[in-house]
Amino acid sequence: MRHAWVLSWVLLACAATLPVQSWPATGLAERAAPEAASRFVERPPVFAERFLAVTANPYATRAAASVLGAGGNAVDAAITAQMVLGLVEPQSSGIGGGAFLLLYDARSGRVRAFDGRETAPAGVDSGLFLRPDGTPMDFFEAAVGGRAVGTPGVVRMLEHVHERHGRLAWRRLFEPAIALARDGFEVGERLHALLEADRWLRGQPAAAAYFYDADGRAWPPGHRLRNEPLADTLEQIARRGSLALHTGPIARDIVDAVASHPNAGALRERDLAFYEAREREPLCVVHRVHRICGMPPPSSGGIAIAQMLAYWRLAGPPLRLADPGGRLLADGVHRFTEAERLAFADRNEYVADADFVALPGQRAGEAVRASSGTLLDGGYLLRRAAAIGEKSMGRAAPGSPSSSAAPGARAGIAFEPTSTSHLSIVDADGNVVSMTTSIENAFGSRLMVRGFLLNNQLTDFSFVAERNGAPAANRVQPGKRPRSSMAPTIVLDARSGAPLLAVGSPGGASIISYVARTLIAVLDDRVGLATALAMPNVGSRNGPTELEAGRAAPALATALAARGHVVEWREMTSGLHAVALRCRAPRRCTLEGAVDPRREGMALGR
Repeated sequence: MRHAWVLSWVLLACAATLPVQSWPATGLAERAAPEAASRFVERPPVFAERFLAVTANPYATRAAASVLGAGGNAVDAAITAQMVLGLVEPQSSGIGGGAFLLLYDARSGRVRAFDGRETAPAGVDSGLFLRPDGTPMDFFEAAVGGRAVGTPGVVRMLEHVHERHGRLAWRRLFEPAIALARDGFEVGERLHALLEADRWLRGQPAAAAYFYDADGRAWPPGHRLRNEPLADTLEQIARRGSLALHTGPIARDIVDAVASHPNAGALRERDLAFYEAREREPLCVVHRVHRICGMPPPSSGGIAIAQMLAYWRLAGPPLRLADPGGRLLADGVHRFTEAERLAFADRNEYVADADFVALPGQRAGEAVRASSGTLLDGGYLLRRAAAIGEKSMGRAAPGSPSSSAAPGARAGIAFEPTSTSHLSIVDADGNVVSMTTSIENAFGSRLMVRGFLLNNQLTDFSFVAERNGAPAANRVQPGKRPRSSMAPTIVLDARSGAPLLAVGSPGGASIISYVARTLIAVLDDRVGLATALAMPNVGSRNGPTELEAGRAAPALATALAARGHVVEWREMTSGLHAVALRCRAPRRCTLEGAVDPRREGMALGR
């Protein structure tokens, strides 16, 4: 058994050194997006019968597929993919960060939600991001160095899930990443461009020595990059589990890096040792004939998407967001962006770590409910939807779903950069994983310890603890998890309970837009999966109406302006990765995988 496992990995690892077009015919179907964003081409979908993995990088997808081919399940494959992503896509995620994971467990027919979000150290206070004069810091003033490093959670969360739902031995799941770290991987165009553009990595000795040559130039595309320190770190985690990261020499090195930086942070060994991953009640709502399941707080993604889908249904007669070819329609975009304004107004006012701050109509720590007086109360959503008219509202005010919605529980100012990753995996038994993972800003805090980068997730908290004399819901507090927009999503048939779709994206606060518009396009408008992922991005975070530069049609901007929208063109680099399931009977499914052509992802199955 072990020889078969090693052989499958060696074959896949060797193939990973080849161009995508040179992949040998092994019965695995795959499709990789071009690395250069300028070569934007919709990628045809990939179809499979047994299993399918979609991740943000070909190395990670191949590693995940090797696990599935060796008899591993979707949880096993997600763990392997995450370890490889931390190596080959270090700007986006890794063992120094956090993640949210949704699992459809085929045996029980239940969706489970796992929270590996970082926590604020015990030694922080609400003035963490304030200058001596009381003014809030600029983002990079706070993000670079130790100040914004939260207690990493992804390894402990994945260990927690594996203990309950994994199949292969924990140690096996690290072998692909360890081998790749030692043998090296080829730097891609995307990583090279991000390294060249970064202003802060060269100032951090460990990161500079790894990512740049002696003249300070980023390693060029095609350069083989080896990471022996990370291989050693992963070896220890493979042997000892999360204790290897959260206690002992690695933990001490993390704390030393955070504390010794000129922009020092409060993370200590005790914070690492006592970090707890959480299993939470997934947030599931019915949308027409579908049951949409997402993450509850501390992510705002599930609540915001649930509200947006409700407003989309309730604001008037049925509309299409896009035609079958993926062309956006002005009436639909108007309603969609107005719905998002309403959702973001509530998100910014009320949503934070619900273990610390109660949502309207609920108690602190209570699972999110669609009951009277809550943010998902049907009557409340119907009243809010009535605000969507022929003209744009410009900026929405938060609602008052219940008398218990304290006017002072406000989220405050937070910055939400877009460097994150997402993977969607279905195994041969019908288990489904949708996981979004992050170290926050590109390259996180820029602090590299033992081959991996530390997060800067604490900048997802409000930098200001009060607004108009009232406490901000998302203010910094010891042990609290910063609000997130990550939105891993699993869609079920509302009647049978069968899984139909796994999807998610990176993109900061715009994740909510990306996932919601994909759900509407695929489920309501019946747009093909690959076409839906390639559609132009649109949205509004309760400000201007944002259209993807170079992708949305100028005529759409004109039509929206006539409805009173203030249009802003901007880069909207989503990274949507999805798997759709079309099942004739249990374990008799056609799987369809699709990747976002804006990034370098790959779908691979058998």
